[in-house]
Amino acid sequence: MTREAFTLLGTAFHTPERGRLEVLKDHLFSIDAQGRIAEILAPGHPEYAARKTDARQAGRLVELGEGQFLLPGLIDLHIHAPQWPQMGKALDVPLEVWLQKYTFPLEARYADTGYAREVYADLVDNLLANGTTTALYFATVHVEASLALAEICLEKGQRALVGKVAMDDPEQCPSFYRDADAASAISDTRRFIEAVRSLDTGERPLVRPVITPRFIPSCTDAALQGLGELATEFSCHVQTHCSESDWARQFVETRFGCADAASLDGFGLLTRHTILAHSNFIDGRDMDLIKGKGAGVAHCPLSNFYFANAVFPLRDALDRHMHVGLGTDISGGYSPSLFDGCRHALSASRTLQSGVHAGLDAAQRGAPGAPITHQEAFWLATAGGAEALDLPTGSFRVGHEFDALLIDTTAKASNIHVSMADDTLDDVFQKIVLNAARANIAAVWVSGRAVVGQ
Repeated sequence: MTREAFTLLGTAFHTPERGRLEVLKDHLFSIDAQGRIAEILAPGHPEYAARKTDARQAGRLVELGEGQFLLPGLIDLHIHAPQWPQMGKALDVPLEVWLQKYTFPLEARYADTGYAREVYADLVDNLLANGTTTALYFATVHVEASLALAEICLEKGQRALVGKVAMDDPEQCPSFYRDADAASAISDTRRFIEAVRSLDTGERPLVRPVITPRFIPSCTDAALQGLGELATEFSCHVQTHCSESDWARQFVETRFGCADAASLDGFGLLTRHTILAHSNFIDGRDMDLIKGKGAGVAHCPLSNFYFANAVFPLRDALDRHMHVGLGTDISGGYSPSLFDGCRHALSASRTLQSGVHAGLDAAQRGAPGAPITHQEAFWLATAGGAEALDLPTGSFRVGHEFDALLIDTTAKASNIHVSMADDTLDDVFQKIVLNAARANIAAVWVSGRAVVGQ
């Protein structure tokens, strides 16, 4: 894959701030040779015509056609990469059966690095085709297989944060799939961090390591303490599950006398670069702590319906100005598409706010607050996720990475019907958020490199 400077002409949609859609109609986007946005010019700018002519004459002008639009790349804050082969399978069983019978045996197979490479190559190809330009991955306990995932993301051009999973507690983890002990979990994580950083040594690495305790119940105190010390030493990202279910919340409170967020903070694992998956059962005190530390939440609405039996209090979190983005949670979530994630987030929010128990009076059914809008849902999948990760992407700003999707509403087998005689550009954006599918994603760029199409 090559990368060189070019200029793109077309209409773009983005949500640079939560709840605010900005339409950049017929703008010129100049992308430098490093893959960053160097300039954005509106049609009325005095240099607009000259820049357009120069780019065309140089053979570096990409012009969007009728019915085509530019969107920021999608950012997935929670993916279990090794679970890709079982996506859409066994979601009709309880969580403990799903884990013990299906998930842990599958993840144990990644001791075979050849198998890992085969699966991960297919996963990354599919996620890029679905518009996921940035992915936050849980891998497995295996250093070599986890490193293979990082290498594949770098090779295929996906922005990725990859974590070798730590899980060492013999009382909670199966004998055939766990770290041998806390010391091994810590030393292997250190080795993984150093190996990933050696893959991409530039100032703007495409692939980064993540410290990844699976969740508190799977880790001993010694492992959590050591991983927290690594987080301080390496200043890298941290990811884990937080207050996902009734069982997990109660387990942590019984063990430590406080909730997940406070427990993680006590081990040095709650930082500005921590992403907490799910967090369905966090309360106001937890939210204040998470916000105060600058950590973020990966909201996984689809898998929450299956395994949490609860809806994340998204409106409350957003009103508190917490960092929140979206996660597909492959394979607890059965869709790899963050467009689907936006729709599930909208449904979950409406379900929470309106309530579902028809036997109750309408005023008593739901939680207080308004449901989120489609603009907010898209912000979660783009700029919100980027802010949570503290990365310069997710919206179209000068200096940001050019991570983008070309959406073709006229594509064959499209679910989007646009009539410019009847639809405003705001209408078109809403139709894209609610109806776009893989067939509509004609091209994908990551750091200015075409990784799909073009």
